[in-house]
Amino acid sequence: MLIKNKSILFSLFVALLLLIIYLGSKVSFIFQPFLLLFQAVAIPLLLSMFLYYLLRPVVKYMEQHKIKRTPAILIIYVVFTIILLWFILSQWPKLTDQMVSLVNGFPDILADVKFQLSQLENNEWVASVFPSDNNIVATITEFLNKGFSSITNYVGKFFSFVSNFAIILFTTPILLFYMLKEGEKLGRKAVRATPVRFKRDMLSIITDIDKMLSGFIVGRVLVNLALGVLMYIGFLIIGLPYAFLLTAVAVIANFIPVIGAILSSVPIIIVGLTQSPATAVWALIIILAAQQVQDNLIAPYVFGKSMDIHPLTTIILVLGAGNISGIVGMIIIIPVYMILKIIVVRVFQIFFKRKWQRL
Repeated sequence: MLIKNKSILFSLFVALLLLIIYLGSKVSFIFQPFLLLFQAVAIPLLLSMFLYYLLRPVVKYMEQHKIKRTPAILIIYVVFTIILLWFILSQWPKLTDQMVSLVNGFPDILADVKFQLSQLENNEWVASVFPSDNNIVATITEFLNKGFSSITNYVGKFFSFVSNFAIILFTTPILLFYMLKEGEKLGRKAVRATPVRFKRDMLSIITDIDKMLSGFIVGRVLVNLALGVLMYIGFLIIGLPYAFLLTAVAVIANFIPVIGAILSSVPIIIVGLTQSPATAVWALIIILAAQQVQDNLIAPYVFGKSMDIHPLTTIILVLGAGNISGIVGMIIIIPVYMILKIIVVRVFQIFFKRKWQRL
């Protein structure tokens, strides 16, 4: 009888939840202002959290050397401003020049790729592999035109986003300052607000989430920087054009797990193909070698066992998040998944583990 009552209650709960979702979809205009507010606050908040976990170890190190927290944060801001100005004045012009040159020179790049592909098409081995009625040059050229059109649209949206976001971006230093100054108090307040019975569990959840986010963010930055250095050195050795720009794109894209590495490889190989098929092959070898060093030497040392996620799970999560919320979703989906995993595992251990074992 008790089981039947629980089944009825569970069914009623599910039906009520679906009814609430249905009614909410009918009055979605009510939630529109809250959605706009969330969209305005989400990016500065995520950026502040990212910088918070990067800079928190530095603040703690300075506190250990008798520098109070507020002066330590201000010193970090000054150093960060100097580094940012150095990048804007010395590296940003180089990056933008290569970007403009790449966009303006795309017709020449396309012509070079066509020439190299036509040379390959006349190769006896290639002709034996591909059917004679299959026009490789026309197919790849059409693919490149569509790809370039998509890239142009994304670049336009990116610069539009940056220009619209410029005013909101000024809120990030303010949010970051208060996070660095009082961020650790939020966890203690959450524990104090928890019923006595669950205080220890809440403390464990907050501690695990904090360690995971810190390890993931700091580790991801270190791994991506190491990957960028390896790739840039390799590109300079083979004389790949736009080496700095392509490396920067690869480092940024690598924040998207698995998919980012594949996407960033495409323009690198295309640019290499404008020089010669051998250059494209060497560029691919450098990418694969750098990825192998990252995945097998650097990442295990940095992450350890803390990010033990199956590659298939990662791909499914990234693709799903990309369809729902675009690039931002693809970047944050792995830490969000890990946070939910920590919470679900702990809740299961508290409420359901013993009952499950008795079944």
